[in-house]
Amino acid sequence: MYHINLKNLEFFAFHGYYQEENLIGNNFTVDIKVSVIDEIFEYENLASTINYELIYEIVKSEMNQTQKLLETVLQNIEKSVRALSIHIRAIEIHLTKQHLPIDGFIGQAMVSLTKEYES
Repeated sequence: MYHINLKNLEFFAFHGYYQEENLIGNNFTVDIKVSVIDEIFEYENLASTINYELIYEIVKSEMNQTQKLLETVLQNIEKSVRALSIHIRAIEIHLTKQHLPIDGFIGQAMVSLTKEYES
């Protein structure tokens, strides 16, 4: 199994349940891991694997679509990445919001999604 990982992708977006978050925006980071069966890989043939540039473009596009819940963003990313290939066996995504609109809160919030698929 091959694992294609993109880590610490940085975005400024307007996701959030509260109206204030939709107005001022926030910094987010995304980590995504896509697992692909290795039996289909052909030496030096990009078409036989998942191009990480395509994964990045999906993440970027979904991060630009404002959603109230981070879970919705994760579901949208997962569905779009899954559509890239029937050979994907798992997708794991972590979406971190850097600054929370909670008085006195110091830290970050992360929402994760892991999906596994049958062959």
